[in-house]
Amino acid sequence: MRYFYDTEFIEDGRTIDLISIGVVAEDGREYYAVSTEFDPQRAGSWVRSHVLPKLPSPGSQLWRSRGQIRCDLEKFLGVGGDDPIELWAWVGAYDHVALCQLWGPMPELPSAIPRFTRELRQLWEDRGCPRLPRRSRDAHDALVDARDQLRRFRIITSAGNAGPRPARGAGTFRRAGSSRARTTSGRDRRSDPADGGD
Repeated sequence: MRYFYDTEFIEDGRTIDLISIGVVAEDGREYYAVSTEFDPQRAGSWVRSHVLPKLPSPGSQLWRSRGQIRCDLEKFLGVGGDDPIELWAWVGAYDHVALCQLWGPMPELPSAIPRFTRELRQLWEDRGCPRLPRRSRDAHDALVDARDQLRRFRIITSAGNAGPRPARGAGTFRRAGSSRARTTSGRDRRSDPADGGD
């Protein structure tokens, strides 16, 4: 089962402190939670402006301890089941760390949870940067962004978006119908539909 996810977090170059996480399964199920354990006083101005105002009221049941979020996710992802788990995110390096640290040190991560997240942004480039819809006005709400990831994946992998595929050899690709390979460094950069956000 593919799971598309996003996190909001506070980071200072040394730590990544989870604020919220949204996960959307390919079968339509959704999960959203806000950590009761992050310190909003550590948030920078960008997070204060773009993330914190979108969180539910503190009385909401969506506020959960990290331990509760961890248990919730094990159930939601079907850890211990037979269906392999596939994680996807848009520019997901920090998201992957924020997710995995819910279990503490790396050896504590359940074996069913992948040690990597598949990169949707890279898939988008590999498929020729097909046009994607603009981000929602509610971007930087983790669940809204997770829904966007699934929407993007479906557009990117639709039949009409075969796009250029990587050629044999690192750093090259071929345009569909072309015998000429170009280095990726010489490739025209297209605008990022994520508008520079996470």
